[in-house]
Amino acid sequence: MANFTGKWKLQKSENFEDFLKGIDVGMLKRQAAKMVSSEHHIVQDGDKMSVNVIATGGVQLALSLLPKSEVQKMPSQKGKQQEYTVGGSFTEQEVTGDSAEVSTEWDGDKIKEVHKAADFTYVLVRELQDENTMVLHLDSPKGTKAKRIYKKM
Repeated sequence: MANFTGKWKLQKSENFEDFLKGIDVGMLKRQAAKMVSSEHHIVQDGDKMSVNVIATGGVQLALSLLPKSEVQKMPSQKGKQQEYTVGGSFTEQEVTGDSAEVSTEWDGDKIKEVHKAADFTYVLVRELQDENTMVLHLDSPKGTKAKRIYKKM
């Protein structure tokens, strides 16, 4: 079983804007999302996961691009906290502002999350590429694939 415990900083995104388009995120939110970096602070104990996603760098500039009405619909601009057991599910607010039910399972040494909102479903797979690299693979309902590559801090 892979152990994702650690502090991870986003280093690179591949095709992320197209992925966001694939889940119908509007142009202004996509532009804002491209400006924001993130860190994942993860504590794993067997199947129990605590994932603190922290928005860093570019947050205020990104928010300044959006109308106030859109900013109010978005999840916390500082990040989000996820507590779950792999094999179970939890609810979270997506970048679109929609609430989603997230089911989780092990897929070998990877954690697969299926995010189901009212208007879309997408898949996120969390993988350790090596001891210092974590990759989030994203697959939109339209088949658009993206990667978010994190390095251990």
